[in-house]
This record gives sequence, C-alpha cells and structure tokens, in this order.
Amino acid sequence: QLQLVESGGGLVQPGGSLTLSCNASEKDFNTYAIEWYRQVSGKQREWIASINKDGGRTAYEDFSRGRFIISRDNTKNSVYLQINDLEPEDTAVYYCMAERLWFGDHQKYWGQGTQVIVST
Repeated sequence: QLQLVESGGGLVQPGGSLTLSCNASEKDFNTYAIEWYRQVSGKQREWIASINKDGGRTAYEDFSRGRFIISRDNTKNSVYLQINDLEPEDTAVYYCMAERLWFGDHQKYWGQGTQVIVST
C-alpha cells in the first residue's frame, strides 16, 4: 500500500510563499497521478490541482490558477505544491492524494495532511 507524507506547512505571513512536499514510499510512484486538496476546518475538502504520472500535464481549480504551482520529481518520489502570495484564506490543512488504475483496480491513497496558517 502506498504511503504518502506531506510536509512543508507552517505559519506564514500574508504575501509570503510556501512549497509543500508530498513524498511517497513506493518505487512505482511514477504510475500514480497526484492531486492536492485542502480543507478548512468545518468545510468540505476542496481540490486544488492535479498532475499526471510523468508530470507532463497539470490541471488547476479556478481559485488556484496563477498562485499555485504543482510539480513532481519522480526520481525523488515527490510531488510539490508551491503557493505564492499567500492569503489568510489559504489557511487550511493540505493533503495529497495518489490515484491509479492498476489492472482494473482503482487505487487511491491519502496522506495525513500538513497545516498551513497564513497570519500576521
């Protein structure tokens, strides 16, 4: 079973930048598409961005297009989410999710999340 660990969260001032990392345990990490989500306390988890297996295609939700950048380095079993010009509304727990269709089996794995707080 794939294990995902997010890191890079913390307390950041408005206007600052942050890069979150999602590190995976398996050597076949490059068979998974990866998505980033975030969840504000008391609200539904919302999708931010996706990246395909080789990093050649990305997709963004409307709110994230422009300030958020998703990327991956399969040599390091890692996917990143760079967030620029942070706003207090970006305060949330950020999660990565790995997904693949493997011989007819739809597999989906979540990390435990990393907290981002944007505040003065």
